Amino acid sequence: MVFVAGPRQVGKTTLARTLPGAGAGYLNWDVAEDRERILRRELPATGLWVFDEIHKYRDWRNYLKGLYDARETRRHGMRILVTGSARLDLYRFGGDSLQGRYHLLRLHPLSAAELGLRTPAELRDLLTLGGFPEPYLRSSQVEARRWSRQHRTLLIREEVTALERVQDLGTLELLMLRLPELVGSPLSINAIREDLQVSHQTAAAWLQVFERLYAIFRLPPFGAPAVRAVKKEQKHYHVDWSVVPDEAARFENLVACHLLKWVHHQQDTRGRDVELRYFRDTDGREVDFLIVDGRRPLRCVECKWADAPVDKGLRYFKVRFPDCDAWQISATGTKDYVNRDGIRVAPALTLLGSLV
Repeated sequence: MVFVAGPRQVGKTTLARTLPGAGAGYLNWDVAEDRERILRRELPATGLWVFDEIHKYRDWRNYLKGLYDARETRRHGMRILVTGSARLDLYRFGGDSLQGRYHLLRLHPLSAAELGLRTPAELRDLLTLGGFPEPYLRSSQVEARRWSRQHRTLLIREEVTALERVQDLGTLELLMLRLPELVGSPLSINAIREDLQVSHQTAAAWLQVFERLYAIFRLPPFGAPAVRAVKKEQKHYHVDWSVVPDEAARFENLVACHLLKWVHHQQDTRGRDVELRYFRDTDGREVDFLIVDGRRPLRCVECKWADAPVDKGLRYFKVRFPDCDAWQISATGTKDYVNRDGIRVAPALTLLGSLV
């Protein structure tokens, strides 16, 4: 079995339907007729079964385990593809485990490398329209804003209610509106709690809900005694970066999504134990992003809106980890050089175009 997970409307269903033999074998849990066929086990006589959104079925884990373990499935060489707009790697927990019976692949929004972007103007379009296929391909800022508002509303009113036990949807929606203003800074749950007048436990639980539904992701700090790193504060970013109002913060969010896409690709396809983090020590020195392998930093990236001198936090980190590939990239800058510390300063597309 293969699980393909990712945010709502990122293209999972379109991808699944384009696979050879997927047409007749496609079943969507949200469609009443398909749901009845799933529950009655009246499955199509095809070589590939595609179950879309089946994680909304309470006993979906045992159901898939039963299909996978069935002699008929093995004998006929059946293939099973499961797609969902929630983190299936988390929703698999509870009940009977599916461990060892599937591979998880995560589908991300469109990226600069995937689109083959070459010019700053093309990057600006991606920054403005977001990476979801529908608003990006329409090439209209007005349509992109309308799509983003509807996407946020459907996420809360449909996805959350289908998968989570949340009663105060109005306050949850206020949190979703507040979060884009906090991108790029360490996220304080206490501050959110005070703003929304809810308990610390509730605010923390709501952030986890958004993470499970691929609305946001959080990055932990890189901890190493040599640099006295802060260990608890996390930064958050939105999968739909177009919702971030400040341009510089939106660019940082776009870069975060691109780096996370590369990290997930390495994890899902090659089994590498790499993570995306950030660096900040007790003296306030920061680096926006680190890709780490265990405790070893592989690449550090600092984001700037325009050409600027090499950031002091990036220099500090590079001196202490000289083997780490260090970049300072800019959204609108044109300078491209390597300084005496071995830090590459370049336009953003130089790095982003080399990812996935």
